[in-house]
Amino acid sequence: MIKKNIKKTHVPFRLNILFLCVFLLFSALVLRLGVIQIVQGEDFERLTEQTENVTAKSSAPRGKMFDRYGRVLVDNEPTFTLTYIRTQNTKSNERLEVARKLANFIEVETDNVTERDLKDYWILTQPDKAKAKLSDKEWGELQPKDAYQLQIDRIDEKDLKEITEDPEEMKVAAIKREMDTGYALSSQSIKKGLTREEIATVSENLDILPGVDIQADAERIYPYGNTLETMFGNLGQIPQENIDTYKMRGYDHNDLVGVSYLEKEYEELLKGQKAKKKYITDKSGKPIGEPVVTPGKRGNDLVLTVDIDLQKELESILANELRGARASGNPSADRAYAIAMDPMTGDILAFGGTKYDSSENDYIEYSYGTLSEAYEMGSAVKGASVLTGYETGVIGHGTVLYDTPIQIPMTPTKASYTNMGYVNDLTALERSSNVYMFRIAMMIAGYDYQPNTGGIPWNPSAYDTVRYNFNQFGLGKKTGIDMPIETSGINGGYNVLGKLMDLMIGQFDTYTPLQMAQYISTIANGGNRIQPHFLKEVHEPSNVSGLSNIVVEQFDTNVLNTIQMSNSDIDRVRNGLRLVTNGNRGTARNEFSGTSYSHAGKTGTAQVKDDRYNLSFVGFAPYDNPEIAISVIVPNMNDDGNHVNTRIGRQLFDAYFDLKDKPKPSAPESNAEEEE
Repeated sequence: MIKKNIKKTHVPFRLNILFLCVFLLFSALVLRLGVIQIVQGEDFERLTEQTENVTAKSSAPRGKMFDRYGRVLVDNEPTFTLTYIRTQNTKSNERLEVARKLANFIEVETDNVTERDLKDYWILTQPDKAKAKLSDKEWGELQPKDAYQLQIDRIDEKDLKEITEDPEEMKVAAIKREMDTGYALSSQSIKKGLTREEIATVSENLDILPGVDIQADAERIYPYGNTLETMFGNLGQIPQENIDTYKMRGYDHNDLVGVSYLEKEYEELLKGQKAKKKYITDKSGKPIGEPVVTPGKRGNDLVLTVDIDLQKELESILANELRGARASGNPSADRAYAIAMDPMTGDILAFGGTKYDSSENDYIEYSYGTLSEAYEMGSAVKGASVLTGYETGVIGHGTVLYDTPIQIPMTPTKASYTNMGYVNDLTALERSSNVYMFRIAMMIAGYDYQPNTGGIPWNPSAYDTVRYNFNQFGLGKKTGIDMPIETSGINGGYNVLGKLMDLMIGQFDTYTPLQMAQYISTIANGGNRIQPHFLKEVHEPSNVSGLSNIVVEQFDTNVLNTIQMSNSDIDRVRNGLRLVTNGNRGTARNEFSGTSYSHAGKTGTAQVKDDRYNLSFVGFAPYDNPEIAISVIVPNMNDDGNHVNTRIGRQLFDAYFDLKDKPKPSAPESNAEEEE
């Protein structure tokens, strides 16, 4: 018998262990899937329906404004605001219910409720009556939007009286209106400045007021009253035409923004970083769980170039001088402007205007007229006229011309206030010779003047030549000041030769008070046209009183252009302007005698009607090392012999030098508290 050798096949023990492990892991996986699907299925289904994070933002206090010495000019007063955030699926009836509850806890103004608001509210609260406004046929034929509009059209005054004659119902309508204004998941202000009682009552009832919250807020206050107030600017709703632009920059529809002057110009610096609440919502838009809160931050603080003490003096001087002018027989003296700036840096030291308000029977602050109003400035521009004569080569240093009345065709006799005879360039400035400037204009135009002779050709391009040279000083051009609005004055265009002559004495084109300050600064500093500016520094916000030590940004002196005239020509004109306030026959010598500082300047009188005159003055001091340049304009006076312009100039110079070395007092006490 033959035995076969049979091999037994068997799975190694270690492989069995591996199979067992795989089996156990697979079983655990099946068990886990079962738990997820059966036990936790609903929870995970809700998670899969969640949307991305949605952020609700609330306002943050704006940055403050300080004067050049650190005194607060624009502050924030802490207040509390009632806000409402509606979710994406909140129904109008739900908002109405919350509004009715809120009406029991707060008082609100109802002035902003419009007729359309009342009609929408009436339809919501009177559904049966509202439905009866349309026939069954109309309901069947009209689209919902058209049907609703027809309901609106058919609501009459009697219907609305059901709301307007019930004060409590009006409160609810006013609250509901504000709640409807905001976007979904956007914090909408319902009432600013809650009282302590309102804060306590609403806080106790927040659990029955979904979407309602109380937030710390701030309102602008002005420790120095209305001093320079118009130039600080106002806050307001985003203009409708700019909503898309602001939204691209991260703003919400209902944000308050700077809408004028410094608040608008430096909106990006002043605005705070909003506090944020980050929500997770389900598919229907309902928030899930508690939001994640990111604290907000106050905006940056601005240090302005203004000296508030000098500013107060300027405004007081203007008002007092105008009161005196009216009392002395100038009833048309209804406004005046003055500017003080550092001619070397462009810093605006003081910037003011005052205007008569018949309703107040007194003068009110009107600073923005220095930017927006332009006048014929008269002889104050003659420094530019003489420099234009030098630059074009028609006169030189010491050129003598004969001052006597000039007769040219189609033009009234043109003369100075007196016949001066032979005068040179310096005397022409000192005594303010019109004829000297007229002759410069005629020579630039190539007009070979002979008395009582007509038909002599002249070159109208002289207008362009004169304006080109005047523009170098900023006359007829925007100054570039850091403000969102500024006029460039009025260019009179091209006219007869006589109007070209008027242009040379400041009685054709018009200029703003600010342009005049830039013009005299250019002469004072030796030929650099400097950009005037209000902003000096930007600081990070501080949690304690005063400014932080962290400077974010500084404004550097900006030279817009350097005039083409030579240093010797500029010095020659500076000398002529010195004679105006110091010379034996200077037109401002009486007002400027006896000062402790050296000075130079130029007066101006522009006749704008038979009995109306614009009185102006520009000047700088000290003469050798100018620290301050000023411009003054008192338009529409009916007395050309009233020296109100030079009196204002003298007092403004005096105030600057009196205040210069005095210690700076602290700002007045404010009710505002520092934000944490």
